[in-house]
Amino acid sequence: MLNVMRSTAALSFAFLGGFAIMVLEIAGARFLARDFGNSFYVWVSQIGVILAALAAGYYFGGALADRFQRASLLAWLLVPTGVFIIAIPHLSGPLLDAIVLRHPADEAVPMLWQKLDPALGSAVVFFLPCLVLAMVAPCMIRLASRRVAEVGRVSGRIYAAGTAGSIAGVFATGYLFIDHLGLAAIFRATGALTIALGVVSLWMDRWLEPVGTGSN
Repeated sequence: MLNVMRSTAALSFAFLGGFAIMVLEIAGARFLARDFGNSFYVWVSQIGVILAALAAGYYFGGALADRFQRASLLAWLLVPTGVFIIAIPHLSGPLLDAIVLRHPADEAVPMLWQKLDPALGSAVVFFLPCLVLAMVAPCMIRLASRRVAEVGRVSGRIYAAGTAGSIAGVFATGYLFIDHLGLAAIFRATGALTIALGVVSLWMDRWLEPVGTGSN
């Protein structure tokens, strides 16, 4: 029974983390369109920045998981991240305006900056929250693996669950959320989900044991 609880908790956590990341990616591209337009460069920038955040989150999440080996560590990261996500519509305006308005109004924006400005805007708003959410997967792998011999199976399941959550996040945002909710409401819901994950992580240590050194 304990093994089932451990596996279910870790897989659910990874699924919801992946879901939140893709909601931010898809809704974030629409959010950036207000300042940078709905061009191909906005989507390229958003995808590239989120991938960079995932790479950094996996790296640092793995390092933190090895060092602390406690799920409750995530609470200190996810709760403030959730608050930030909720505040995105209110806090990001001056930051994005600084990027857009630094170009003279009476001159055409150089093509280089037409490409790079959306990437700067995406990085300012979405890099850190997605980096923190990406830390969830390696932390769950480290905490859900009781033995070295099962790390491969556990990591495969965790990343599969995270990817399934990402797929669900893409279609839910593209087909439902954007059509029926405003962007501010989407960010509030995603922030609330992130905060909830942080709160739940405080109780996960009783379900998840760190990997041991044995091989059997």
